[in-house]
Amino acid sequence: MTDSFTLAVDAMGGDDAPLMVVQGLEIAAERHPTARFLLIGDETELTALLGSHKRARAACTIRHAPDIIGNDMKTAAAVRSRKASMRLAVDAVASGEASGLVSAGNTGALLALAKIVIKSLPGIDRPAMCAISPSARGDMVMLDLGANVQCDVRNLVEFAVMGDVFARTVLGLTAPTIGLLNVGSEDVKGDDTLRDAAEVLRASHIAPQFHGFVEGHDIAAGTVDVVVTDGFTGNVALKTGEGALKLIGDFLKQIFGGGIAGKIAYLLVRPGMDRLREWLDPRRYNGAVMVGLNGVVVKSHGGTDAQGFAHAVDVAMDMVTHRFNDRIREDLARIALDKHETGSKAVTDAGDSPRGISDGPHLATA
Repeated sequence: MTDSFTLAVDAMGGDDAPLMVVQGLEIAAERHPTARFLLIGDETELTALLGSHKRARAACTIRHAPDIIGNDMKTAAAVRSRKASMRLAVDAVASGEASGLVSAGNTGALLALAKIVIKSLPGIDRPAMCAISPSARGDMVMLDLGANVQCDVRNLVEFAVMGDVFARTVLGLTAPTIGLLNVGSEDVKGDDTLRDAAEVLRASHIAPQFHGFVEGHDIAAGTVDVVVTDGFTGNVALKTGEGALKLIGDFLKQIFGGGIAGKIAYLLVRPGMDRLREWLDPRRYNGAVMVGLNGVVVKSHGGTDAQGFAHAVDVAMDMVTHRFNDRIREDLARIALDKHETGSKAVTDAGDSPRGISDGPHLATA
């Protein structure tokens, strides 16, 4: 049973909102009977929807928001939209009224608002976008997926720490293995940023979990539990993987959809295909997380359904229940101690590094 706490929910974000959101909360309320939701959006519309969703109605408190941040709204305009449902959800987390939030709305706007209003955890230079993906060995974690196009040594080390805590918290792994995404697995490969980050991790308390460098094919192979990279590379890898899965799906439809022979073949392999479909169901992996913020922020895919949205809520629940941010603070403190004891040069303020990036976060839509 989940300890009682409140999650803010942007009711108006997503392609099929607010119906999809309310239906998702109906599922989530059944899974987490003690959870409470601050449901933010059009009060009249939400009241009518909750009338036919008994569990969600009991778990939700409605807060009216007259405005919506649409998917086509520019980030600067979104930041100025003080009465939008997404903004009020972000404000609820920033004020401590809610322990976290879930939104299926505009990704770029959510990243910008969370960074500006909720702010980063003390000691975190830049938050990162993190998500769970399938692999040959089971579920794995990857970050950054688009929040920071360019990263320095400090960023990559912090991503490794946050990815480690995320894998422990959400996947339940006791000692997740960690790899830095590179153009080769040899120690001499990559640029100075990657090699310096690897040096820091090898000298830290998570050294026993640090696998070293991994390549693109290692993501699907599940060579490590946590893949760490910059947001540009991570976003390209994410979209490439999504495209590959879609291509495979299209090929299978062509194979089994053409003529009597194909249909008979499908009937023979249907049990295996059903199992494959379950493994790769995107709803199981819905819920990218903005880690490193002073509050839990989960971004649901805008095109998801109620089951997918409920899974995003599950992720937020896990992070709050298992004190995700407190554990990041503890691990960062240990990294700082490791640095002090070893004299490592790489975990420095971004401005102190020759490769430091001091002009603020570079946001990309994941």
